[in-house]
This record gives sequence, C-alpha cells and structure tokens, in this order.
Amino acid sequence: MTATAPTGHGTTKPERAVRQLHHDAGDRPMITIWEVTRACQLVCKHCRADAQHTGHPLQLTTDEGKALLDDIAAFGRPFPIVILTGGDPFERPDLAELVGYGHGLGLHMAVSPSVTPKVTPERLAEIHAAGANALSLSLDGASAATHDAWRGVEGVYERTIAAARAAVAEGLRVQVNSTVTQGNVRELPAILRTVMDLKATMWSVFFLVPTGRGENLLPLVPADNEDVMHWLHDVSTLLAIKTTEAPHFRRVAIQRARALQESPEALAALQAQRGTLYRELTAATADLLTGQETTRRKPRPPIDINSGRGFAFIDHLGDVYPSGFLPHHCGNVKEHGFRAIYRGDPLLQSLRRPNEFHGKCGVCEFNEVCGGSRSHAYAVTGDILASDPTCAYTPPALALPHQRPTHTAH
Repeated sequence: MTATAPTGHGTTKPERAVRQLHHDAGDRPMITIWEVTRACQLVCKHCRADAQHTGHPLQLTTDEGKALLDDIAAFGRPFPIVILTGGDPFERPDLAELVGYGHGLGLHMAVSPSVTPKVTPERLAEIHAAGANALSLSLDGASAATHDAWRGVEGVYERTIAAARAAVAEGLRVQVNSTVTQGNVRELPAILRTVMDLKATMWSVFFLVPTGRGENLLPLVPADNEDVMHWLHDVSTLLAIKTTEAPHFRRVAIQRARALQESPEALAALQAQRGTLYRELTAATADLLTGQETTRRKPRPPIDINSGRGFAFIDHLGDVYPSGFLPHHCGNVKEHGFRAIYRGDPLLQSLRRPNEFHGKCGVCEFNEVCGGSRSHAYAVTGDILASDPTCAYTPPALALPHQRPTHTAH
C-alpha cells in the first residue's frame, strides 16, 4: 500500500480545497486559546513559554475566567471554539468549573493538558461530564526515547498513549499534536501510524517556531517544509490533518486540487517535483501500512484562519496576542475586554490585510488563503508583516518587474 491517494480518489474541486469561514474573521475568532496557567511539571525542549511549577499569583482567577468566557460568548453565534491550555490546565483545581461554565454558555470547550500523573481516567471523566468534548495531547516522537527526551521527563510517552486511550474510551474526541524539526522529521510516518492506532480524530502537525526554548532546536528548511506538506496532504486520505504555523499547507491543497482537476498525470508530475525527504516519507509510510486495513477518505480541507485573523491567544494574566508564538501584546482582557481588543486592536487589524504584507507574501496570489506564518516571519526577521521565510514558493508576480514588492523588512 502507498501513502499517496489512488488516482481519482478524493477529488476536491480547487475552490473547495480550503474551507472558508462563514463569518467575518475580523468580527470574531473561530478559535480562542486561553492559557489558564503557566504551571507545568514538564520541561519541554520546544516550549514557547517559561513554564513554572506553580501558577502565577496574578493569573486570572475563577471569577475573572468566567468573565472572560462571558465576553467570548457575547460574540454570539457562531461561538468561537475555546481551548483551555497552559502550562498544564490540569494544574488548576477549578478546571472542571471553568469548563462547565463555558459549556453552559453554549461554548465549545476543549482542553489541552500536559501529560503528567494528573491526567487520570477520573479527571478525564470529570471534564467530560462538565462539558468538554475534545482533548488534545502532544506526541513528538515515535518512541519513548524521542518523546521523553523532548519532554524532559521519563515515562511521558507511555502515559500519553494511556491518556489517549482513556480519553477515547471516555468518549472525548482526541487530537494529537506533533512538533516537527530536523531532528524528528523522519519519524513522522511512525507517529502517523500511532495516531491512527489510537483512533484520534485529528493529527495537528506543528512547524517549529524558533522562540522560547525552541530557539535551541533546528526547524526544517523551506524545501523540506514543502516536502512534508505534500506528504501530509497524501496521508490526509487516512485521517484528518491540520498544520500549525504552516498556513502554506492551504496553498499546497489548492495547487494539488488544481492539478488533479487537470488530470491524474498532472498531479503525479507535481508530486514528482518533490525532493528526497518526500520520497523517504512516502516509502516509509508505505512500509508501515503494508498489510493494514485502512479506509480512504476525501482529504479534510484546511480552514482559512491565521494569527489575529480568526485566531487569538489569551495568556494566563489576561494579555491578548495574535498567537502564542507571536509576542506582540494587544491589550489585557481585564482592562478592555476581549471582544474590544480582538475587533479594534490596530496590530490585529493589520494582520487581516495580507495585501499589505511585505515581500513576496504581499504579492502572492495565495495570500488571502495563506498569508504566511506571522510567527515565523517575526521570529526570524523581527518584522511581523515580513514574508514567511519558511515558504519555498515563488509567486509569479515576482517575475513581473512592475509588480515586484517595494516593502523592506523593518
């Protein structure tokens, strides 16, 4: 069996290769991440934050958290999805109370814990009963040797597998998050098989942003990013896949849909342009899936959201950012309210105008559905509106002298 979708299978019209929001992304986010605490007992190599063993004394209280959830619910329908993360949200004794309060407002509540001994079947049942319908867990290696080295604590890999199985048995939808770097990229096929074996509903592959502790790790080079995204699209016929900090996955989805609409040979020609890493991942996937019963599906179209445009992050103190990996402070929910910040902050508004981005992102024909990773742009160049340095694509406009971008990185 190969990882590539059979000819003609899962055909997606180009205009449907990317899902569009049914509401104005400038009016309300689709996803809101609330870092309920910085407390965490793990010491992950790639963590964006300076985690601590106990919660900050000024982190949002239970009442302040409920006020925040009231504010989010006031956006109205369609309500934003609220993901409670950390640190480790299970470090908060009022986690189930917060989940239940948000659920009572009609919000879709999900929890993203660190896998420590606090993740027990009893605790999972508690948050499920309170109203959480989804749980996300991180798996950054195909073995305990790799994953536990990332997490800085022995035994986390086995606990993660056990936690995922317990969550599925509890009836929670499970998403597995995997960060990809030069050090673990060739483990992706084996991680894929594990994710499938765990019956996870989605696999989210995060492309490392060199910030926080992640500055000590090596992100993929642009050509390898492209290879990984094409491979991910291949295997998205096996389970739902999304990417984090790699919005150009949406450009890949459109390019592939256009090629397949032209002919199966055109898609094969596009795949043939990929590099050595793509071929290695494809061959390894075929080996791992040989003899397995697998059900093919149409690829799940990625959703058109980006930092500050359909997505926002609120930290443990109530400070708002375009994402957790983009350290541009936009205001505090205790002072101005989340809705006012999301709708009115000048920086967030600028992130919704991709035609004004600098360099090739500003002239790229895909910038309305991609826009590049603003976090990568800022981490590498210091310019939040700069071109995404992780993207290998060259827009045709750059070949036209009168359309070449005149913006320069700040």
